[in-house]
Amino acid sequence: MSQTKEYTLSEIAELTGSKIVGNKSSVVNNIATLQNATKESISFLTNKKYQKYIKTTSANAVIVATNFKIDNQKNYLVSEDPYLAYAKLTTLFKKPIFEFDNPTIHPSAVISNRSQIGNDVSIGANVVIGPDCIIGNHVIIKANCSIVQDVEIGEYSVIHNGSVLGSDGFGYAPSKDGYVKIEQLGKLVIGRDVEIGASCTIDRGALDNTEIHNGVKLDNQIQIAHNVVLGENSAIAASCAIAGSTIIGKNFQMGGLSGVLGHLSVCDDVTVGAHTLITKSINKSGNY
Repeated sequence: MSQTKEYTLSEIAELTGSKIVGNKSSVVNNIATLQNATKESISFLTNKKYQKYIKTTSANAVIVATNFKIDNQKNYLVSEDPYLAYAKLTTLFKKPIFEFDNPTIHPSAVISNRSQIGNDVSIGANVVIGPDCIIGNHVIIKANCSIVQDVEIGEYSVIHNGSVLGSDGFGYAPSKDGYVKIEQLGKLVIGRDVEIGASCTIDRGALDNTEIHNGVKLDNQIQIAHNVVLGENSAIAASCAIAGSTIIGKNFQMGGLSGVLGHLSVCDDVTVGAHTLITKSINKSGNY
């Protein structure tokens, strides 16, 4: 059984870059929502709809923004970006997973002798890595993933359970005798520090490569078709789809259940709300 981790507010403030208002020596051992916090919890306020719970929460301390009106009822950690502070804080209380905290290749994994595996790589149960793949250093590939063929994954990237990378793109030429398959001859190139959620599918290219650039974060159940280029530091929520040969710039953000049609271009710094379908190219940054 793992030992409970305890931290003083002073330690947490240093990690999160926050300013303490209250008792800096006070100790917490968990992070919780305002509604469910105990006297041993640290909590956070990042959405105004939950501000009503500040008066009733049992939390030992709460992370708040610099414009929050402080009272003397409890301890506060004042931050310029409470959500970022919360994200950093979660790393303190993450439960270790032995398999992935100690790099190893599960004995049930199948790896082609034509592929290269870097240093300190963790590969989970029932993973299949096909031919001509290059897996960079410090990559984590969780259970039941298929890295089909011609896939490059940059260092420090994480692939969550059940994702399929480098699968065939959807390409057929119609004929009088039915559809003739177009063989997919390109690669899938995934950059550094990319995180791909569970049950995602990303196709390798038909001729040119499919590219997922550095720092991209994908939620679960996302489909990215062949020859898509997804710019660095983009983030896509669950159940979205991007059709083939669309080129997307940096810092693209996409709400859940949205889609982008094929052969379009999207400039840098575009945000797409949930349940949106992009049918035309976008050449001006902003919210859509």
